[in-house]
Amino acid sequence: MTARYSKYLPGFIFVCDLLLLNIAGYSANFLEFSTYRPQNASQLFILVVNVVWIFTSFLSQSFKVRRPLLLRDNFNRFMLTLIYHLLLVFGFLYFFKLYDVSRLMLIVTYIIFFGLVVIHRSLLFISLDFIRKKGYNHRKIIIVGDEKIAKRLIHSFSDHPEYGYDLADFITEDQILSMSESEIIDVLFSKKPDEIFICYKQLDDELLKNLIRLGDIHFIKIKVVSDLMLSNSFATLVNYHNVPVLHLTSNHELPLKIRFLKRSFDVVFSTSVLIGGSPVFLLLFLITKLSSKGPAFYKQERIGLNEKPFHIYKFRSMWIDSEKHGPQLSSDHDPRITPWGRIMRKSRLDELPQFWNVFKGDMSIVGPRPERQYFIERILEHTPNYRKLLRVKPGITSIGQVHYGYAENVDQMRERMRYDLVYLQNVSLNSDLNIILKTLRVVVQGKGK
Repeated sequence: MTARYSKYLPGFIFVCDLLLLNIAGYSANFLEFSTYRPQNASQLFILVVNVVWIFTSFLSQSFKVRRPLLLRDNFNRFMLTLIYHLLLVFGFLYFFKLYDVSRLMLIVTYIIFFGLVVIHRSLLFISLDFIRKKGYNHRKIIIVGDEKIAKRLIHSFSDHPEYGYDLADFITEDQILSMSESEIIDVLFSKKPDEIFICYKQLDDELLKNLIRLGDIHFIKIKVVSDLMLSNSFATLVNYHNVPVLHLTSNHELPLKIRFLKRSFDVVFSTSVLIGGSPVFLLLFLITKLSSKGPAFYKQERIGLNEKPFHIYKFRSMWIDSEKHGPQLSSDHDPRITPWGRIMRKSRLDELPQFWNVFKGDMSIVGPRPERQYFIERILEHTPNYRKLLRVKPGITSIGQVHYGYAENVDQMRERMRYDLVYLQNVSLNSDLNIILKTLRVVVQGKGK
């Protein structure tokens, strides 16, 4: 694939998504009615999902691929589009009272569509990554300005050939200062670059305006490179009317779409567990109540999002008054744990009531485990970075929880924290689903502690 064909990539992805949606719809129709030919309500349903997908896809631009290649970002955009699509389709069916549409067909359509798109996107990005590393599908770029910043940028591009950039020219700051504005513009645009990177510590306002204007005319992207070096920090660009301001923070603030996706998933998942698992809840309630003295449920104050305290709920797994001598962490052979409680903790069944915390919004399905203030203060004494975990909603499970389970001491809590800090930099619905699957494996194998 050469650079001139890359402009067709968004259209290709859009057509493929539409094709996969129809494959999913007709496959679901076959599974439900043993025929690929939809009848009446099914025909209308497939028509509606096609029209609505075209509308939502164009609004969200889910078919566009941006450089650098980030599958997570593209997948998150697709998931947001899919959620909007679901809401619009459900709204259409409810508003026009199309109750003849098979609910099973609807569910199966979206499950198949989701799976097909995940496979398609993965193969596409793997292919693009391979093609660009081989020197194809590259864009010609010119770098202008400060030499130190430019070298950093060039080094980054050479380390990541999958970005797909070829350096056509580098014009130093001294060269720029020795030329008139018209000469600069002639030099830059005579090489017909696809993108121009401007590495300036002090930008000439008029020159930049002209470059942007001419870039728009000639379909050339103009990008400004900051002289900042960020390490374990995060940056977002905020526009105050005509003044661009770079907001820097050591705490990772999740984008609105990620928060929306996580909360939507949390509500749907927790509701399904609370309703579908009600017989299991009743059984666990009775066994816990009958196996030892005390209430079946146990609540404890934990610290949540932005250091706001809340009460976490569990099935009681310890004898009553187990912490009369102060806060303590449990261990493998903790005498405070009841025989039935030991079984529940191995399979994580004692955590099930926390789905009520998720439904209320105190917690998320996936996120760093919430701790008590007593232990948080001790962790912060040695690891101030722990405060970053208090800027996101805590969860029932996390990658740290999968590896460590219940921490037995503050050092293990700090070790578990390292995994959760890595998770903060890679939050996505895809990574959440991966952690949930790993948690289910722990539950099935009874490897909790």
